[in-house]
Amino acid sequence: MAEQMNSIPWSRKYQPKSLKDVVGQSEAVEALVKFVRDFDARRSKKKAALVYGPVGCGKTSSVYAVAAELGLEILETNASDFRNAEGIMSVAGNASRQMSLFRRGKIILIDELDGLSGQQDRGGVGAVQDVIESSAFPVVMTANDPYSKKFSQLRKASVMVEFKQLTAANIKEMLAKIAAAEGIKVEDDALSVLANRSAGDLRGSVVDLQLLCSGTTKLTKETVDELSERNRVEEMESALLRVFKTTDVAVAADAFEKVEEQPEDCFAWIDENLPNEYRKPGELAAAYEALSKADVFRGRIMSRQHWRLLSYFIQVMSIGTAIAKEKKYDTVADYRRPDRGLKFFIAKARHQRKLDIAEKIASRLHSPRAAVLADTLPFMRIIFSKEKDKGKVEKMATELGLDEDEVEWLTRQ
Repeated sequence: MAEQMNSIPWSRKYQPKSLKDVVGQSEAVEALVKFVRDFDARRSKKKAALVYGPVGCGKTSSVYAVAAELGLEILETNASDFRNAEGIMSVAGNASRQMSLFRRGKIILIDELDGLSGQQDRGGVGAVQDVIESSAFPVVMTANDPYSKKFSQLRKASVMVEFKQLTAANIKEMLAKIAAAEGIKVEDDALSVLANRSAGDLRGSVVDLQLLCSGTTKLTKETVDELSERNRVEEMESALLRVFKTTDVAVAADAFEKVEEQPEDCFAWIDENLPNEYRKPGELAAAYEALSKADVFRGRIMSRQHWRLLSYFIQVMSIGTAIAKEKKYDTVADYRRPDRGLKFFIAKARHQRKLDIAEKIASRLHSPRAAVLADTLPFMRIIFSKEKDKGKVEKMATELGLDEDEVEWLTRQ
């Protein structure tokens, strides 16, 4: 029976079927219902709704609940599944203008709008605008961050509906309902711990609940604490040993499972220590090739919020590095903490100092900062570094409003 219960992901099984099932988003849902009910293809000034909010707060599931409540069909397309205007139009274009076979109305749902990014998706945002303009039905888009510059025209055409981050109380309430429906006896403290850990992600909390209740009908706080205990921090050096000192795929795959640091930090550790571990050029090149492919997944996760790609990022990073070598090296491990973050911080601070100096000079000379950066500042550095008369240097610095540190920066070659 327990096996049958767990065959369906609870996050899908307990997705809201009606508006009363949506927790913690009453104002947002009310605004969404109003938009859909009042939609008129000819008269509505705003022909789309842009639903936005953090991951796991119920945006997409609420759209489905609204459709069920109003007796409408959903035509869903995920923006990230299309690479250009033709891709979006082929799915959403015609269907957005045609009534369904049963003469029911529709909601055109364009999910994960953040998936449209940069030059790679040139034309995609324009295609979404075309769908909005030509659609005979209300268009609802979802996004985590709708305030990107590329979405400026979509914002103008849309009713903005904000979904708030769910509170721990909201999440605990939903977890309790699911546990009751599944016949799981739970301690109140156990649900509190799960809810407080969630950071507002209801979907993630439901997944955790199903994992903890797999094969049992009881959930205690001790069980939750034991899970935390099993996931205690494993020293990064131990994890690196499992990557660098093995060619076994299974060992490498689990290398970072118990490490508390973020995956991008694990990536930095590998990147920092790889040249000291691998000595053969071919193996070093193969390992860096694996890291570069992992970095592609990381870029897609960050730009499009496709967190389902996280496992690919971790696996390509760890397994790819491990199998890049023919056999493990016998050298003694002496791994060091990556300093790339510090280097970035220093470089950023230096660049900011340059911008601040250029801003001061630009205000005194009544010139654009860009012109000062390109033309004036290089000459200023030459003048300040070559001038032997300290009195003249101090006078120029006073006229330009520069302090001692900024003068020192200008005098350094």
